[in-house]
Order: sequence, then structure tokens, then C-alpha cells
Amino acid sequence: MGKYTADSEELLKLVGGKENIAAVSHCMTRMRFVLANPKKADVKKIEAMKVVKGSFTQAGQFQVIIGNTVSEFYKDFTAVAGIEGVSKDAVKAAAGANQNVLQRAAAIAAEIFAPLIPAIITGGLILGFRNCIDSLYIFENGTKTLVELSQFWAGMDHFLWLIGEAVFRVGIPVGICWSVVRKMGGTPILGIVLGLTLVSGQLLNAYAVATTPADKIPHWDFGGFTVN
Repeated sequence: MGKYTADSEELLKLVGGKENIAAVSHCMTRMRFVLANPKKADVKKIEAMKVVKGSFTQAGQFQVIIGNTVSEFYKDFTAVAGIEGVSKDAVKAAAGANQNVLQRAAAIAAEIFAPLIPAIITGGLILGFRNCIDSLYIFENGTKTLVELSQFWAGMDHFLWLIGEAVFRVGIPVGICWSVVRKMGGTPILGIVLGLTLVSGQLLNAYAVATTPADKIPHWDFGGFTVN
């Protein structure tokens, strides 16, 4: 008999019993439940338990805050309930049944763009720094920028554009394609190839479309038809 056997039995009863648990897992401090019928969970009584620090529902998951001892509680709970726990990814997948269309769309978008956030932040900081050194006229009575005064900063400005361009002109399109294909269960390298295709130098630069005469737009000629 474990330390949390009695509490586990009580929690099992209050979440609606074994038959109401579609999946269960845990993170650093919380028990994560996917309930077949969330309305069967007696939230007030669950939160009144001494071992429980609180609860909330997010992304189709009913989460019960246990604290740092959640892993020990989880072992006792799964033993009492007679069910096997699953991974957090499996819980997320099962939780989709408790989400409406809008929530599912938001969850998919979040999973696609979340891995790209570090690159976007880094690129944004770099471009912001470049703007400070090459666009702020704060020297010599507001007539010159730092880049105009120093060859070192002029070189740094030129170098940083390499990284900024890589992030926003190449990195983001490629990253989005990679992330979408990975999310949909495809082969990630094919997503990378698709992204690189979209930013290929063979394609007309997006900024040049408006100023390029119609007869100068490059195209593929397939004999019977052409594609710009």
C-alpha cells in the first residue's frame, strides 16, 4: 500500500471512476486526465482534497495540481485504478476529442509555430539592433549613424544582415513547411525540401513582382502551355 493509495482511491471516484478516464499522464506538478465525460468530475470535492493544490481544464485536459510529489502519486493512482499511464503526447492526442473545432485549430497552429519562436526572436533582435546602428541619426548633431562613423560597425551591420535574412527570407518558410509536415506525420526532410523550393532563386523575387514587366516575368514552357 502506497503513501497516496487512499487519496488515489478518492480522486479516482471523484473523476468519475476508471470508465471515465480515457487517458492519464503527469508532468512536473500535475496529473493530466482526458475524461470521457468531463462533467462527471466533481471539481469542488477534488479541490477540497488535502493532497490537491488546485485544478483546471486546458486543451481538453483536466489537470489536477499535486505538487513535486506528483510522480509518486501517479504510481499509486495507476495502481489503484488498474490502468496504464501514457505519454504526454498521447494524452494531447486523446484530448482532441474534448475540444471544439476552434480549439483544435488553435492547438495545431500552436504546435506548428512554437518550434519556430526561438528563431523568430533571434532574428527580430538582430534586425532591431541593426536598425539602431544604421538608422538612428544620433551622432554629430543628428546627421550621422554609428555605421557611418565606424567601419567596424559598418562591417557588423553588413554581417548581421546575413543572419537576419537567413531567418526571415529562408528560415521561416522552410521552418513552417518542416513543422507542418512533422505535425501531419510526414517525413520532415520532405518538408524542408518543399520550403527550400518556395524560396528558390529560380522564382521571381516577391518584392520585384510589381515592378517587373509582364513580358519579363520568368516562366516554365511545357510546350502546350506555360506557367509563370
